[in-house]
Order: sequence, then C-alpha cells, then structure tokens
Amino acid sequence: MTDIKTLDKENVANTYNRADLLIVKGHGCTVLDENGKEYIDFGSGIAVNSMGVTDDGWVEAVTEQVKKVAHTSNLYYSEPCARLASMLTERTGMKKVFFSNSGAEANEFAIKCARKYSFDKYGRDRYEIITLKGGFHGRTMATITATAQDVFHTYFDPFLEGFVYSEPEIQDTLSKISDKTCAVMMELVQGEGGVNVLDVEYVQKVAEVCKEKDILLIIDEVQTGNGRTGTLYAYEQYGITPDILSTAKGLAGGLPLGATMVGNKCEFTMTAGTHGSTFGGNPVCASGGVYVLNSLTEEFLEDVKEKGKIIKERLLMLKGVKGVTGMGLMIGVSVDNAVEVKNKCLEKGLIVLTAKDKIRLLPALNISVEELNKGINILESVLG
Repeated sequence: MTDIKTLDKENVANTYNRADLLIVKGHGCTVLDENGKEYIDFGSGIAVNSMGVTDDGWVEAVTEQVKKVAHTSNLYYSEPCARLASMLTERTGMKKVFFSNSGAEANEFAIKCARKYSFDKYGRDRYEIITLKGGFHGRTMATITATAQDVFHTYFDPFLEGFVYSEPEIQDTLSKISDKTCAVMMELVQGEGGVNVLDVEYVQKVAEVCKEKDILLIIDEVQTGNGRTGTLYAYEQYGITPDILSTAKGLAGGLPLGATMVGNKCEFTMTAGTHGSTFGGNPVCASGGVYVLNSLTEEFLEDVKEKGKIIKERLLMLKGVKGVTGMGLMIGVSVDNAVEVKNKCLEKGLIVLTAKDKIRLLPALNISVEELNKGINILESVLG
C-alpha cells in the first residue's frame, strides 16, 4: 500500500503542519486511523462536521442528489440551492442569500456588499470597515487584511486599503468611526483569536450606533453559526439584527458551502455581474445544508446548550484548567502549554484543537453522551 503520509509530504503544498494522523473512516464523533486505532473527535474538522462523520440521514441526502446531478452552475436554477436559501431567510428574517464555497468567500461578499451599499448611497469616499482585534475573517487578500492580528500580516504586502482596527471596547470603536466608515465587522465569539466571547453591552451599543449613522453591521458567523453556540446563529443571543450575516463551516455538514445573508438595507445592493461563484450553491452541498438546517430544531439546539454546560462543568473541576470560555459547543480551555496538551490527547485517542494559548473544543453538535464523557475522561487523564 502506498505510504499516504509520504505521498502527501512530497506532493501537497507545505502550508499545513499536519499531526501524525491519517483518518480513514468513522461514524459520529469516533474516527479511525489506518491501523484501526479509534479517536474521539472534539474538533469535527474545525467545526465543519456538524452532524458528525457519516451521519446516516446526511449521507442519504447528499447521495440522492449526487445520483440526480452533481453540478449545474449559477446560470440556471437548482432546487437544493433555492430550498436552502428559503430556509435561511425564513429562519433569520434576512432577505437574500449569496452562496459561495467557504467562510473567506462569504466574507468577501460581505465586504463588497457593504462597500457597494455605501458607494451607491454616499459616493466613493465612504469605504472603511472597522474590524476587531482578535478577530479572524479568512485568508484571501481582503479577509486577511480584515483580520486584525499582526501574526497574519507578514509576507504579503501591500495589503488592501480601507480597514481600521479597534479593540473590542466601546470607546475605542467609537473613536475609529468617521465619515469614511461604511461598516463594522465582528465575530461574536472570536474562534481563532482564543474563543473570546464579546460583551453583550458592547455589541448592542455598536449595533445602536451603526443604526443611527447608517453604518452596516456585519456579523461573521463562519464558525459560530449553524447551531454551534446553541442557537441557530449566535447573534440571537445578543438581541441584535445584523445587516449582513456570513457563515460557512458546519452549514453543509462536511461539504464546502458558504453563505452570506443580507437584510433590508442590502436586499438589492448586489446586482447581476457584481459578484459570482462557479461552485456556490452547488446542488450536492446545498442538499447537505438542507439536511443540517432541518436537523437544527429548537429541541436539538437546547440539547447543544445542555451538552455545552456539561462540558464546562466537568472541565472546571479538572486539575490544570485555569478557565473556560465559549458558548454552546464552541469552548476554549485555558491550560499551561496548550500545544503539548493537544499532542498528548492525540496520543491517547482524543482530537482537540488549539486557539492561541487555549485548547479549543468543537465536537459535533449531535455528539453522544457516551462519546462526550469518553473524550473528557481522556482530557482529564492528560491534565491530571
């Protein structure tokens, strides 16, 4: 048998520092490597496998669509695309949806839409977008510029104009608003930044000022969306309504799909030819999205919240845990030497992630109690 790890190292671009793990199959939150060793997966492909691995209903939904047609292009209509868009607008109150392939692309549309809205209404000099330090919005040239973290701002100069960075603190954000500001863009829980949960009063005040000044509020829910925090979207827990909402990751349960939703102000901003995506809204991916959204009932989402509480309560009792942050099943764990803890967990059969100096836990939303407890027991053994 071909040595897959060697084949990968010789042929795949060196952009990933891969762990020594080859996942070959799995079910639920349990995956197996090439030797048959089992791992409890608390990463779910970085919040992508929202229904776990090979969920029976999900497999049936996408397989049935593959048998019909795998791709059409956006020059024509597609039933799964239309149905998913309708489900998203109905459940969020947003007006239109643009489908893409990833979170970065969803944010690209959000950035372009915000600038065009302001260009159409106020002219070309109102284009600045305020983003928050600690946030992460993607790796394209626009979204990496929007990401207000110095660690990402090397090698690729010159970066795009028109982004202003603020601390997630109201006075600093207010001081950055000017007659050039067209939008404020934020993650409500900063995943890559360390699973930092934004203060409710801060977010509500920013939303209020944006409304007063006709500045668009862009909420990036690439990672927090689609049930991850215990509501369909995290903004629901903040008592605000975004003008533009981006999401991806868990939307299609394992297939590449991004979505950007726009509200009343931007319903007709983007017109034919202003943006596009060859694969966006792909019928197979959209079928996965329809299945995921149908699964995210109120009862299901309450269960996500309860499982999040169970994890937090158990973690806070563990020796070596200095603090726990997050919402729902998006959890950050403050420990000494997070990378070492992550590596030891992998050795013992638990997949976890890191975010800055924290362990990051993103298990599938439908994780069984048995798998949940088994994973925490492994983490406990590592920390203890």
